[in-house]
Amino acid sequence: MFHLIFSIPSWYVIARFVFPLAMPLVLKIILSLVVLLASQYLLISRFTPGGIFSPEMPRVITILFNWAFGTVLLLAFTQLLIDVVAVFSLLIRLPLTIIPSVRYAAALFAMVMAAVGVHQAIRVPPVKEVTIKIENLPREFEGYRLLQLTDLHITKLFNAAWTAAMVKKAMTLDVDIILVTGDVIDGTVENRINDVEPLKGLHAPDGVFAITGNHEYFFEQQRWTEHLATLGLQPLFNSHRIIKRGEAELVIAGLPDTSASRREATGPDLEKALRGSPANAPVVLLDHQPKNARNNAMHNVDLQLSGHTHGGLILGFDKLFAKPNAGFVSGLYEVDGMQLYVNNGTALWSGMAIRLGRPSELTRITLQRKE
Repeated sequence: MFHLIFSIPSWYVIARFVFPLAMPLVLKIILSLVVLLASQYLLISRFTPGGIFSPEMPRVITILFNWAFGTVLLLAFTQLLIDVVAVFSLLIRLPLTIIPSVRYAAALFAMVMAAVGVHQAIRVPPVKEVTIKIENLPREFEGYRLLQLTDLHITKLFNAAWTAAMVKKAMTLDVDIILVTGDVIDGTVENRINDVEPLKGLHAPDGVFAITGNHEYFFEQQRWTEHLATLGLQPLFNSHRIIKRGEAELVIAGLPDTSASRREATGPDLEKALRGSPANAPVVLLDHQPKNARNNAMHNVDLQLSGHTHGGLILGFDKLFAKPNAGFVSGLYEVDGMQLYVNNGTALWSGMAIRLGRPSELTRITLQRKE
């Protein structure tokens, strides 16, 4: 069913774009097969050593598959728009004739926009500056800077070269602390060990801390947690650290992903994570998925940092991501007195590597006191 759903745009393109073209039937059949193949990247991935979540295929093949599927998806929507206009013209009795050049222009538009979308997805992300005001922030932490990294999904697509370039750029940002909010990898330790090695270059005065996302639980989560710790990513699982500036304190707490309990691992426990923390210190919570924000806000959390949604990938598609994430998809939200920042992601899952209007980000967050 999953793969059938992904094929729907292809069938629409075949029926409404390919077969109306003025070309020999054999060419239409060949083009139709190419269009259908473009939609089945995930099915093909199932038969690679890494499976659907971490296909161990050459990077260029992954890029081409994502571009091809992006082209089909965008062409399906463009063709649908053309068809809606044509039907509307019939309803108002001013029928339009769709000339071939319109179809060719639609195809060219889809191909170019898909190329732009894949480029934006796989690049080393630009820096995004975010200022968040916290009501009880001690003056000693005014201007405190955090770097949030999330959804790196280090794979054959986001490989060692990409990781090294990302780390190099991150290290120019002069932050006080680095917080990694899950989905660091896709793949086994053996397959990814060289690709994650550049992460050891991440460092900050107050440390580098990480939690799990849902994807860690697809691949040897415990082994990954231990290995990433050797690279300097200190795990925060239902625990916290206290950052001090003189007598002032700031709490950084972390939860394992909400899917952990379904994978026979320890699930999130916010009360445990905050147990023993200073009563009056502001709390920054790392929670990979934003959907639990309202519950977290009830525990005197001041700021929650999340990822998981990839920002909705394509502007307008965020409606599809909103319901399973309690309405939180991209950017800064006020949730029952708590600030929630949902990061678009440093990278994304290679199964859908396209971004249009929802750019990836290296997120430098500056804390300010809310008077």
